[in-house]
Amino acid sequence: MIKWGIVGAGNIAHSFSKDLALVDGGKLVSVASRSIDKAQAFANEYGAPNAYGSYEELFHSGTVDIIYLATPHTSHADLSIAAMKAGNAVLCEKPMGVNKPEVEQMIAVAKENNVFLMEALWSRFNPTIVKVKELVDNGTIGDIGYLHSDFAFYALNRDEEGRLLNPDLAGGSLLDIGIYPIFLAYVMLGKPKDIKATANFYKTGVEMQCSMIFNYDNAQAILYSGLNSDSEKKAEIAGSKGTIFLHPRWHETTGYTLIKDGETSSNEVGKRGKGYVHEIEEVHDCLNSGKKESDMWSHQNSLDLVEIMDSVRKKTGIVFPFE
Repeated sequence: MIKWGIVGAGNIAHSFSKDLALVDGGKLVSVASRSIDKAQAFANEYGAPNAYGSYEELFHSGTVDIIYLATPHTSHADLSIAAMKAGNAVLCEKPMGVNKPEVEQMIAVAKENNVFLMEALWSRFNPTIVKVKELVDNGTIGDIGYLHSDFAFYALNRDEEGRLLNPDLAGGSLLDIGIYPIFLAYVMLGKPKDIKATANFYKTGVEMQCSMIFNYDNAQAILYSGLNSDSEKKAEIAGSKGTIFLHPRWHETTGYTLIKDGETSSNEVGKRGKGYVHEIEEVHDCLNSGKKESDMWSHQNSLDLVEIMDSVRKKTGIVFPFE
């Protein structure tokens, strides 16, 4: 039985805990929050025996096999490093770090302490995305020429101190949701040879929308993220022999449509729970077989992803006050 600890008791931690309850072989045993009352309430809700009013207490409690880190972006590196130095395996919510130096440091600490570390990029393990990558890789739609992916929702009415609109918390659309379209282009096409990008900024100083063009030898990806409107969130991958559409919201999709040889077929692949189940199962497989990183989403994948995001930020002038 793999014993889980959760750090941070916000919305995503709740979604994750509900899905963890659906997975055999894993159990939530410890919860830490900066408020002991919040930790206790969370622990009670999911039947976890231990609650801590500080993160350090959980890291040194010896109660868990792995810690799921669900705090805002800016604390991912520091908390992951503290957890790993105390000997804990870590599943860190995406983005793993705010920039490449942070991610490099996290991976170095994982290696020094010989512990498992993975970025919680849950969409990588989504059964439909796994299936579509298989179809792309085996040439079902021929040579990919075009990929389109977007992710946007209206958030300018949110609390300006909150994580989305606050520059001190690495707010803005890019790191929070732009990471998804970038991930899709990277998984299907690899690292781009050239990036063009442009962004608009909100009054708090965070970027509120970002358009990107990734150029490859024989393909282009057109990507978008934003917080000042909604978007369809349907992704398209088009090749020389056919096209695949990932059904909305594509990052947590349950199916895809294949258009080929004049035929259109809609395929429902499904998923378990909200979709975190598949990521949790991958972590269990890795831990049970003694792996220190996942083959499906490796340390190198996390480094490549953050490097691409750093490039986009450089081209658009997205800088955070603490950098």
